[in-house]
Amino acid sequence: MLKKTIVAGIAAISTLISVYSCNSIVGSPNSSNPLDSTANSLVDAESKLQQDTIKLMDILDSLNKGKIHFPAVDSLNKIEPKQAKKMLRDSIYRELNKKDKHIYLTFDDGPLIGSSAIDSIITAKNTKISAFLVGKHAGMSKRLKRDFDRYMNNPLVECYNHSYSHAANKFHVFYSNPDLAVADFEKCETDLGLKHKIVRMPGRNIWLFDDVRRVDLTSGSQTADLLGVNGYKIYGWDVEWKINGLSGKPVQSVEEIYGRIRNMLGNKSTLKPNNIVLLMHDDMFQNKKGQQLLSNLIDSLKQHKDYKFDFIENYPIKY
Repeated sequence: MLKKTIVAGIAAISTLISVYSCNSIVGSPNSSNPLDSTANSLVDAESKLQQDTIKLMDILDSLNKGKIHFPAVDSLNKIEPKQAKKMLRDSIYRELNKKDKHIYLTFDDGPLIGSSAIDSIITAKNTKISAFLVGKHAGMSKRLKRDFDRYMNNPLVECYNHSYSHAANKFHVFYSNPDLAVADFEKCETDLGLKHKIVRMPGRNIWLFDDVRRVDLTSGSQTADLLGVNGYKIYGWDVEWKINGLSGKPVQSVEEIYGRIRNMLGNKSTLKPNNIVLLMHDDMFQNKKGQQLLSNLIDSLKQHKDYKFDFIENYPIKY
């Protein structure tokens, strides 16, 4: 729980500029003493946030969900609630800009032709990735079984659930029976020996974890909720490097994807600030040109010392 106090007087204006004093401007209807001492409140708030900076994103979440209330302008409080909210958000953003940015490179539909090249590239570049696997693909050939084993045995790869059948690419039919759909995910988990109860739903950009529930198409919502009841976390994506359905080649250039990642991290437009999930597909990288594009993207991102690559199981990393 966030401690909320009301700070009296015009001194609160300057404290809004620093995120370490952001608790001091928040109104609390449950406070036994509606006006704490300004000096003591500032010192306490600063000390608390310096010791526990994970509060930054918690405060931002509360702010965005309207859970933080600001006192109206009166003889003691000189800041308009709307302006106070903006100043608090800006101060949090400034502080977040000083922190590391976390990138989750995720690859769907493997093992497929392209998986072995992905495995080789990320091994050479010592880069973590998250592979969302389709159960039936691992048994389609000896080559794909070897590629699956490479993923499973590579410490830079974490393997997650993308269903057994990939809905046979008939998504509305698949999600029309949530019980059968969940059974399909469970079969993938069992057949591939997956250790994480983490899912990405085929054909759907749905998020369901902790207190987050974001659904793009309602036809998948019942299946998502049933997966959640059964202990699964569901992760979508912030940015998609799209694939040409006929050629299997990446649609956007490296420069486009790299620029979008930088912009979204900069303007905090991802689902969670300082965390960005990139969706790709294994078959985008089955030829040398596609493989070079992936290599170039990783090199571009690695230019930034504050960009860190993480597994989706750690999403979101907070401050």
